[in-house]
Amino acid sequence: MKAAAIYQTGAPDVIQYTDMPIPEPKPTELLIRVGAIAVNPIDTYIRSGVVAMPIQFPYVIGCDFAGTVERIGENVKAFNVGDRVWGSNQGLFGRQGSFAEYITVDSQWCYATPTDESDAEAAAGALVGITAHLGLFLHAGLKGGELVFVNGGTGGVGSAVVQIAKSIGAKVVTTAGSDEKREKARQLGADLALDYKSPSLEDDIRDFLQNESDGKGFHVWFETQRQPNLERTIGLMRQRGRIVLMAGRDARPEFPLGKFYTNDLRIIGFAMFNATPDEQRDAGRHLGQMYDAGNWKPQVGTTMPLAEAAAAHTLQEENTLQGAGTLEGKIVLTP
Repeated sequence: MKAAAIYQTGAPDVIQYTDMPIPEPKPTELLIRVGAIAVNPIDTYIRSGVVAMPIQFPYVIGCDFAGTVERIGENVKAFNVGDRVWGSNQGLFGRQGSFAEYITVDSQWCYATPTDESDAEAAAGALVGITAHLGLFLHAGLKGGELVFVNGGTGGVGSAVVQIAKSIGAKVVTTAGSDEKREKARQLGADLALDYKSPSLEDDIRDFLQNESDGKGFHVWFETQRQPNLERTIGLMRQRGRIVLMAGRDARPEFPLGKFYTNDLRIIGFAMFNATPDEQRDAGRHLGQMYDAGNWKPQVGTTMPLAEAAAAHTLQEENTLQGAGTLEGKIVLTP
């Protein structure tokens, strides 16, 4: 089979599109013929060596996948040959990744793909959908009718936050960098989509809060930016509001302690790959139900063949690290 693998960490050009043997499923694993793969920032961090993970070379990169079960291990009970499945959390903690024509995945990290959902959609919504779901419900305890802010409402995690929050009746404010992206965010369900570059951004947010909550502020702020403005965020929260952080590994923002503790605020930091299989399975099951109900549409952006994995990593880094702004939706690779 063909796979995109590395033999050392480094720049995108260390990725080799190479021949590898089809892996054999262990007793609790599925052998999956991959239909689609999504690219995530964490994939590039592991490949570059910025995030240290136990790696056995050659190392197949990638977290997200969707495909069809070809074989099952002797102890697998939840899936059968021919089932369509999707998942994430591969390429982490010694597990081989998903950038290959065939992969073996422990069944605890696999979820049934809705009948009408394409493999490209399922892969595109994997890590970002689970991340948004964990942040909103497991960590922030979001409830219907609450007010939510998320930066980047057409990005991978941001678009998932918008849709998931709206699915339970929350009201959502988001930002985007162009008229087209703001319209897209509104189509996804955002009640208000603002220009993050506007000098009146904070005033526009406060006007919304005045109309919706008598100026009391947001219940949940879901921060997706690498350099968050916590001083602004804290000033826009209501008492006992929850601020969710899942980005900004090297950030050192200003932190107004007084406003934070006098309003009983909470900041929650999390990484989705720390969640247990059961926690992630609950999120995956709910996302499938949302898709069937028409409330969840993963955003497929640029589509490329697996052979161009190095170019895909370059494109991801240009947007994640350099702010190129050329991506809307997820980069999806097809074997």
